[in-house]
Amino acid sequence: MKAARFDYERPAGLAGALAALGQGGAKPLSGGQSLGPMLNLRLARPPLLVDVGRLAPLRQVEERSEGILFGAGITHAEFEDGAAPDPTPGFLARIARGIAYRAVRNRGTMGGSLAHADPAADWPTTLAALGARVHLAGPSGARELAVEDFILGAFETALQDGEIVTGIFVPRCSAGARFGYRKSCRKVGEFAEAMCAVLADPARGVHRLVIGATEARQIVIADAAAAISDPATLDDALRAAGLAADPASLRLRQAVIRQAVAALEDESLSA
Repeated sequence: MKAARFDYERPAGLAGALAALGQGGAKPLSGGQSLGPMLNLRLARPPLLVDVGRLAPLRQVEERSEGILFGAGITHAEFEDGAAPDPTPGFLARIARGIAYRAVRNRGTMGGSLAHADPAADWPTTLAALGARVHLAGPSGARELAVEDFILGAFETALQDGEIVTGIFVPRCSAGARFGYRKSCRKVGEFAEAMCAVLADPARGVHRLVIGATEARQIVIADAAAAISDPATLDDALRAAGLAADPASLRLRQAVIRQAVAALEDESLSA
């Protein structure tokens, strides 16, 4: 099957891109690792693709005292290789290494992953655990949202018509911060069936835990100190999200959560 017919534009600047995206049904294209297959399967049939992959503002990295603002076009491979700075003790590189395959990491972008909002993708769960914020630009100007407010459901975001993700701000962790992450996949490179990310940064008073691969939006526990001490307290949250109907699936999720929390105590896995 081939993609349906579409027009293609590569604007020189962000203003031109936003103007093009203001046309009805237009879609932004960056790495194309999610959109490309959807086009080939005709799950997406936009009349216009607007290539934003080379826009300078989406490739910039801005260091701030409280964290780093990454342009949405920074690729997974750039995080993996250390080509982009890391406001955490190595957490971003560790997550990037586990995303799909190197060919995908070479082109796929952090901003594209968030905009696609696959509940089983690595960045939405990880960035929610890190307390990241999504920067957006559109016809009404610029705005920003916490990751957990940006993602509304499976493949559903708060993006408005003509709006794109321009950047992701990741808060700076303390040197003693610990991070646990586990996912369960049938084979390497596939999307996860169960996923959990947990951040413990006592120096900043931050304890966050996020359950991903939920077939909806991530479950975000913003004050997770109690859950880290006793992961069994999260069973009610799993049931409330409708994730306890299948006993085998529930056991898998419980095991992944316990493993992510246990990884906080293993220095070899927290960095």
